[in-house]
Amino acid sequence: MDFWLINLICTFVICVICAGILIPQILLISFRKKLFDVPNARKIHTSAVPRLGGLAFMPVVLFSLMLLIGLDISMHDNTILWELLPQASTIAFLSCAILLLYIVGMADDLVGVKYRAKFVVQIMCALLMIGGGVWINRFHGILGLDDISPWFGYPFTIVVMIFILNAINLIDGIDGLASGLSSIALLVYGIVYFMAGEYIYSILAISSLGVLVPFFYYNVFGNAEKQKKIFMGDTGSLTIGMMLAFLSIHLEQLDPVPMLGNANMCAIAFVPLLIPCFDVLRVYGERILNHTNPFLPDKRHIHHKLMELGLPQRWVMISLIAASLIFTLINIVLSMYIDINFLLFGDLIVWFASMIGINKLIWRRKNAAR
Repeated sequence: MDFWLINLICTFVICVICAGILIPQILLISFRKKLFDVPNARKIHTSAVPRLGGLAFMPVVLFSLMLLIGLDISMHDNTILWELLPQASTIAFLSCAILLLYIVGMADDLVGVKYRAKFVVQIMCALLMIGGGVWINRFHGILGLDDISPWFGYPFTIVVMIFILNAINLIDGIDGLASGLSSIALLVYGIVYFMAGEYIYSILAISSLGVLVPFFYYNVFGNAEKQKKIFMGDTGSLTIGMMLAFLSIHLEQLDPVPMLGNANMCAIAFVPLLIPCFDVLRVYGERILNHTNPFLPDKRHIHHKLMELGLPQRWVMISLIAASLIFTLINIVLSMYIDINFLLFGDLIVWFASMIGINKLIWRRKNAAR
């Protein structure tokens, strides 16, 4: 375990350093070539900001993993290689899926891609994951079900993967929110996979977390006037979304982790993603009820609503990240003692009660302003 802990820390440090070096270079190129995200009525930022931060994500994670394997082999210690070999097919399919999304995201950030084309690519990526053996094959007691048939599991996995991808993509509306919420989920996955002895997946989670640390700094604290601010763009949100979808669904496939007692694996796998997933479910529902295209952007998201209450953008980001962390820890602990169905029902009640409360506060604030 000491060997893997050292490698985990090294991977994190390598990713932080490499992304910290690469992101300023992306900023430099973006400003020289005038590759900006131009402000408009729907967007919150008021200055031209590059949206190519996600270009650093996939290369840095791949570089760190390949570097670890190379160093392992050069030192005549094949521990990492032997751990990777049984997972080679799964990792290969994951790499193909992330590469596809990386290319589509980059094209969207540079010239724009229609949502229908992105949707088709997302389906292809979900099929690649299923080909790699990653699909929802157990419900862990939800609706009284445990093992489920591939006839239901395969199409359900496609829906869930696409849903998570778009949830991460759509929550990326204010500085630090998507990267902050993703960081909480990646940290949880990294720790749980490490506890489960699934060290390769723990490295994938922690290396992805390492990439997000310098990006978070430039995204939240960077000064747009000094050309130091950057967005992750679709390249970043889609690739990180794919990593989160993969890690969550694969985690759901595992047996309970002894170090976590009898905590429900379904709760551990998906609770870190509840805020973006519940939010996009509500927003899609509202758009459909209002007879508008559910895939077209607007200002109905949770962060927009909190800003309507007068909260500064940074406080909105901090509040939602803190809520995600607290929500995740409470759910994991409660899943040891409460039936997963009651827990899920309770989460839904808390979420919708919160949204009703926020909407009432917004209504009162608007009436007071009149």
